[in-house]
Amino acid sequence: MTDTLNIALAQLNPTVGAVDANADMVLAARDEAARQGADLLVTTELVINGYPPEDLVLRPAFQEQVEAAVERIAAATADGGPAVLLGATHRENGDLYNAVYMLDGGEIRHVRLKYDLPNYGVFDEKRVFKPGPLPGPVPFRDVRLGVMVCEDMWTGEVAECHAESGAEILIVPNGSPYDVVNIQRRMNQAVARVTETDLPLIYVNQIGGQDELVFDGASFVLDAERNLKAQLPAWQEAVVTTRWQRGADGWTCETAAIAPEPGNLEMIYSAMVTGLADYVGKNGFPGVLIGMSGGIDSALSAAVAADALGPDRVHCVMMPSRYTSQASLDDAAECSRLLGVRHDSVSIAPAVAAYDTMLGDLFAGTDPNEAEENVQARARGMTLMALSNKFGSMVLSTGNKSEMSVGYATLYGDMCGGYSVLKDVYKTTVYALSEWRNANRPDGVKGPAGLVIPQNIIDKAPTAELKDNQTDQDNLPPYDVLDDILDGLVEKEETFEQISARGHDRALVKRIWNMLLRAEYKRRQAPPGVKITPRAFGRDRRYPITNRFRS
Repeated sequence: MTDTLNIALAQLNPTVGAVDANADMVLAARDEAARQGADLLVTTELVINGYPPEDLVLRPAFQEQVEAAVERIAAATADGGPAVLLGATHRENGDLYNAVYMLDGGEIRHVRLKYDLPNYGVFDEKRVFKPGPLPGPVPFRDVRLGVMVCEDMWTGEVAECHAESGAEILIVPNGSPYDVVNIQRRMNQAVARVTETDLPLIYVNQIGGQDELVFDGASFVLDAERNLKAQLPAWQEAVVTTRWQRGADGWTCETAAIAPEPGNLEMIYSAMVTGLADYVGKNGFPGVLIGMSGGIDSALSAAVAADALGPDRVHCVMMPSRYTSQASLDDAAECSRLLGVRHDSVSIAPAVAAYDTMLGDLFAGTDPNEAEENVQARARGMTLMALSNKFGSMVLSTGNKSEMSVGYATLYGDMCGGYSVLKDVYKTTVYALSEWRNANRPDGVKGPAGLVIPQNIIDKAPTAELKDNQTDQDNLPPYDVLDDILDGLVEKEETFEQISARGHDRALVKRIWNMLLRAEYKRRQAPPGVKITPRAFGRDRRYPITNRFRS
């Protein structure tokens, strides 16, 4: 009987559709696990397909390529090295499953199918997969492994089935996206399964960005007493081998390295950096273009871009109009200098004058309003897109969640772009992140240390500078008030009465609610951006555009 077992956790960054590259990555991780003396390498959910593959997974040619990759990795295990617990799709009797394969001795030994398919929030798995039956343990070298694929851990049914069927160690391959509360939720669920079964648990999560989702890794091991025995670092690829011993009371894991848990602001900032780095890298853009206004949103976006890509791949462009203050010009230039990024200035005055001439007859007899203001924003958008078309860099839009919530953004103007790192970040958090980044340089980033956002940008009143003496608070309440109201309306689905009970004027709450609903059509046309909160627009919160509900 086997009394010792070495299990390697492979926390990897797959790319959706890059089947052969993903397989090579798994084989490289297996080589590293072999060097560490592992008997088994555990990979993440659908690591060969990339996760989530969405409707791509329905293409027969894609399915065939995945199957060939699984066979290739299975053949590699004939060398007597570590077995591989591999996440990939599986076809059977015309149905498609989210599956895990046990590959050992040169062949596919066992297949287990995901039982509990999530169909909420960002998940849509019932659209493409068929659920498998309740699984039994996977036999591996005299050990019975209770394999639960991601969502299978989030309810007790699968774990209970494994325990009743004689499982000795629970293993959970994951594609668990980051948001600000998900880390604690997943740990709570893992602890609950250990408590219910009295079995130790291995949780392996992927890292990296896939469109709007980011995956933080932070894989871990809990023993049967719910003690943390291993913790892999967040936001980093890693292969870590854990050492297990069978005793009278079952299997125990030796304490391995336990990576420190980053604070909330560091996790948010790392999510933004990871999301942008992978979106740009996996889609093959040479760099990014940012409209640098001298305001805090574009400054923080530029800092994230420099950290994600390196300053040499970030191009900031100041586009002044007659309303742009000298302070904004100076702050934008200083921020670019501190970050070490390229900084240019292109006046939009000729474009605005041209539109004034073009529209003069039709606008005659009317007072200036947001139409003239938005011409300026769209002239800036046109300028950035022209530079993008000419030189290939992607435009990074800079709007935050507070603005996107209430429609304080211009379609085809400041909303244009290929990606947004602040899309799911409220304005008050933008300020906190800016202060945090000035005081901290996270491990692994490519931007400079020290002050990167001038203090004047953080301290001054926010303004779009589309007319004389304009500030955001001409049209919006202070951002701390606005964000608390939006937290109630968007994140918590609270009633007006519940929000008003915290001290907010009911009429203001109602006005913000109406602005939130009216702006849905804008959000549908916004670029993708990093998901940070549990209720990100588009991925989580999906409201109809045509909507007369105002209660």
